[in-house]
Amino acid sequence: MSERDLLMIPGPIEFDPAVLRAMAAPTLSHVSPEFVEIFGQVLDDLRKVFLSDDGQPFVVAGSGTFALELAIANLVEPGDAVLVVNTGVFSSRFGKAAELHGAEVTQVGAEVGDAPSPDEVEAALRQRDYKLVAITQVDTSTGVLVDVPGIARLAARYGALSVVDGVCATAGEEFRQSAWGVDACVTASQKALGVPPGLAVAVFGPKALAAFEKRRSPVRSYYADFGEWLPIMRAYEERRPAYFGTPPVNMIYGLRESLRQILAEGMEGRFARHRRIAAAFQAAMRALGLRAVPVREELVAHTLSAVYYPQGVDATLPAKIRTQGVVVATGLHPAIRSAYFRIGHMGTVTPGDVLVTVGAVERALLAAGYRFEPGVGLAAAQKALS
Repeated sequence: MSERDLLMIPGPIEFDPAVLRAMAAPTLSHVSPEFVEIFGQVLDDLRKVFLSDDGQPFVVAGSGTFALELAIANLVEPGDAVLVVNTGVFSSRFGKAAELHGAEVTQVGAEVGDAPSPDEVEAALRQRDYKLVAITQVDTSTGVLVDVPGIARLAARYGALSVVDGVCATAGEEFRQSAWGVDACVTASQKALGVPPGLAVAVFGPKALAAFEKRRSPVRSYYADFGEWLPIMRAYEERRPAYFGTPPVNMIYGLRESLRQILAEGMEGRFARHRRIAAAFQAAMRALGLRAVPVREELVAHTLSAVYYPQGVDATLPAKIRTQGVVVATGLHPAIRSAYFRIGHMGTVTPGDVLVTVGAVERALLAAGYRFEPGVGLAAAQKALS
């Protein structure tokens, strides 16, 4: 990858230079007063980003996959019933992880690019008492956006916890944890939160924490156990030093800076910017004759675009786009892996990044022999942006 290539994959994303500079500061002791204040501020700010009035934030060294396991390990016990609302590869992974922790998992799914209807989810909830409903807000493999508030309401109606995988959504897609009644949301640093990979981030609401307190069996993970991490997070919020595992000090410097930028933009402004950027990409793809993987407009995510190759163009297109100075992602869902590609547009993405990327896609399509009016995608993107 050239130093001048623009990274437009669904994570890791392009990071703001101020975040990278913050991470380059000298490493403090993790129990020093200075670091305790930094970490405490990060935890305070996460509530504002998740729009959670009463949730407990967690920041732990790890990936988004670990953040998911943090929820499952603490909220699921052997024999518990878990309902997975499946919209792609990462929804399936949610179910697999739950099974490994002893859950009895039911999947309610749909065709690739679609999402289960509310009636289908409710029909599944009527079948048995579920401990937890697993929701992937945006599945990175399909670009499908689900109705989180609607499913969370259904989960609450039937006495189940709602747990959201927000890895490809949080700080980009609209999310209101308290107002929507979401019991837990997990994510990772390297996507719309705007920090290099390495932080598992989550906010657990009162009902989720109460379910943990009522566990009848030990947590099946030493590293993920709330019994170890809750006292640490609460101590840092109270500006007291504490220790279980050494926190990734410099990563937390970066997260503090990124959260500062996110909150300076404001959550409403940030949601609106992601909608505007997504509309420009998707208008450009339509103008070029490229079809989105999500089958209906309301299912199209605002943090990435998953797009089928046009007729006559194959899976070499991402490599051709890269020769134009932009890196996009290949397909991931096994059923359509060679039929589509993915463009990430979240976090620090700008209108200029949109136009550079659309231009690179146009030039790559021309190189692949696809016939269209050059500039039509760029014109559509410009119109949507203005």
